[in-house]
Amino acid sequence: MTEKIATRDAYGEVLVELGRELKDLVVLDADLSQSTKTAGFAKLFPERFFNMGIAEANLMGTAAGLAAAGKIPFVSTFAVFATGRAWDQVRNSIVYPDLNVKICATHAGITVGEDGASHQTLEDLALMRALPGMTVLVPADGPETKQVIRTVAGHQGPVYVRLGRPSVPVVVDEDYEFKLGEIVTLRPGRDVAIFACGIMVAVALEAAELLTEKGISAQVLNVSTIKPLNSEQVAKAAGETGAVVTCEEHNIIGGLGSAVAEALGEYCPVPLERVGVKDVFGQSGKPGELLVHYGLTAQDVANAAERAVFRKQR
Repeated sequence: MTEKIATRDAYGEVLVELGRELKDLVVLDADLSQSTKTAGFAKLFPERFFNMGIAEANLMGTAAGLAAAGKIPFVSTFAVFATGRAWDQVRNSIVYPDLNVKICATHAGITVGEDGASHQTLEDLALMRALPGMTVLVPADGPETKQVIRTVAGHQGPVYVRLGRPSVPVVVDEDYEFKLGEIVTLRPGRDVAIFACGIMVAVALEAAELLTEKGISAQVLNVSTIKPLNSEQVAKAAGETGAVVTCEEHNIIGGLGSAVAEALGEYCPVPLERVGVKDVFGQSGKPGELLVHYGLTAQDVANAAERAVFRKQR
């Protein structure tokens, strides 16, 4: 059985490791440390942990002040609150002055599950991508999450990292090395390129297996850096295959699908199919049921790939 790890769990583990290594690293939370997994850091380094309560605007403003004082603040709460409720403070207090704050938001997407539409943020990538100078990252699994967090701890400037609630399959191998701004090919293919992020990377790999039964060779690419997007690598894969699919646990507007579409439009126009939530809100339900309901299964991705391949042959 494929090993499964929640990206939020991996985040909590690597925070503790970094806490021992970086004395200027501080962590802030909005009364959700058990859920965001910052509780481990709080227990070991109470003098460097700040529970700001259910006051997300103050959470971001305080993080900005700590960054201005030379600290390395990691800020955590649910993604819907970090990007929605506190957007003004993220924009004006953190990103506009280019402060070194790392916003690591958990419980993103519809796999939050039963909490429903009010907590299922499907627009966070769009909100963060629109901010000038903001780096936007979506690790695919636990091991990549640890590398991502280590990388951003040493990266100067504001960063948004999107993390999830459920355990997800490990998709990267032991030799994998995360590099900011690079798209990694996890599976070669000649007929269609499938760009995926977050939990949808494992789904894309499963879809590629389904496509082999139809005689379609699918290239699967892990786009953990949504911004800055590596447009050259997008164009290269599109040029090699002539058809593209994007898949994300996010609205198809403003996230990975939009970013790839922008790159293709400028550098290599080819047929594109976007798999994601089709511009609607979520609803309460079990994560697996919601993925089926919103068309985010391996079969959905495979069907989109078949459509893209058909379109290039017309």
